[in-house]
Amino acid sequence: MINIFSLSTNELVAQLREGQISSVEVCKAYLGRVEKFEKDVKAWTFLDKKILLEKAEEADEYRKTGKPLGPLHGLPIAVKDIFGTYDMPTECGTVFRKKMSASQDSEVVNLLKNAGAIIMGKTVTAELAYIHPGKTTNPHDYSRTPGGSSSGSAAVIASQMAPLSIGSQTGGSIVRPASYCGVVGYKPSYGLISRSGALKTSEKLDTIGVFGKSVEDVALLAKSLIKKDLYDPATIHFAADNMLEVCKQEPIFEPKFIFYKTDKWKDIHKDSRDAFEFFIKKFKKNIEIFDTPSYFKDIPKHHQIIHETDLANNFQAYYKKDKKKLSKEIKGAIESGLKHSAYDYANAIDFMKQSYESFKEVFEDYHGIISPSASGVADKGLKSTGSADFQKTWTYLGLPTISLPLLTGENNLPLGIQLTGNKLDDLRFLSIANWLEKNCKDE
Repeated sequence: MINIFSLSTNELVAQLREGQISSVEVCKAYLGRVEKFEKDVKAWTFLDKKILLEKAEEADEYRKTGKPLGPLHGLPIAVKDIFGTYDMPTECGTVFRKKMSASQDSEVVNLLKNAGAIIMGKTVTAELAYIHPGKTTNPHDYSRTPGGSSSGSAAVIASQMAPLSIGSQTGGSIVRPASYCGVVGYKPSYGLISRSGALKTSEKLDTIGVFGKSVEDVALLAKSLIKKDLYDPATIHFAADNMLEVCKQEPIFEPKFIFYKTDKWKDIHKDSRDAFEFFIKKFKKNIEIFDTPSYFKDIPKHHQIIHETDLANNFQAYYKKDKKKLSKEIKGAIESGLKHSAYDYANAIDFMKQSYESFKEVFEDYHGIISPSASGVADKGLKSTGSADFQKTWTYLGLPTISLPLLTGENNLPLGIQLTGNKLDDLRFLSIANWLEKNCKDE
């Protein structure tokens, strides 16, 4: 019998297409993991086993008809509970939406279904996709945070309760949970994946991303989601059909990276810092160390102004209705957002454009930026989702980032390497990430 968990997701999809394994068998295997781990990890907000197996049976029957199959046919995929689904609750981590469903599927869910995927269930998000933690724990240590806000989406991959999952990032909500949970988390360039039908927290910052076990696995999923959407004006036309094929190609030239030792470097735990410095030494012929660009120090301030102002704009109805039902974190962000001036907001948007124009020339000579995915391993306790200091800059600039689980920090916990590429250069970026993943494992 095939051991499903020994296969990459690409291999699993191929076997599903060929009928070597059924969707029912795949779903039952993952449900077995749910039965074993969910009571401790608490990553799901909605999962109906009966409905899931019915959908799997339908997928198997459809395959037998000989009709064309989508690239994800019969594969169960977990979705962060901010994406609208008409047949499942979409609660967004807030009591204001308890047991509420969307009137229609979000564009991401539509694209998944069009690709033949099965929506397995909804995963835990921090309250309104901000920073107040949900119930999820870290699969590597249940007493530690899994990160946020895409906590459940990272945790289901780490505990092998799902093969792939969908998340989102406005500050560091994909890269940090991926690092803490020891999985691959890919945040594409801003504008590649539609936010239509998903919870809107910040028009200028919200980015949809994906989690998996490897770079090739996230490329498989992302290419089905990258599409121009008239209902999300930020999206663009982008050719992603051969994303997986390009991802597998060896770079023409051996990659060159930059490492910026920022002011935040001193905040990293010694064991994690040692692990990262060992990595830098191993790849010293590929990595050059530079001082951080001077304007980077202003980016967190501008990111915060945009984020808080947009949170206030999008969620002030909840605040006015009953602010006592909101956490102190989201309440504080809304109150701060209401105080930011129109001038400050416009200036923060302008600085975003100016910063990218100043920074993009880096990619004329280098394939990417190497940095820690987070300030260390997952924090002890469940009252915080961790710091976004190592992710905000790249989210603000709209650049593609990926966390690769290549290192181990203190207490033998996972520690991610963050790779950042040039805007809209995602195909080449993923091929470089794939090269780094494979060469680091060889080392």
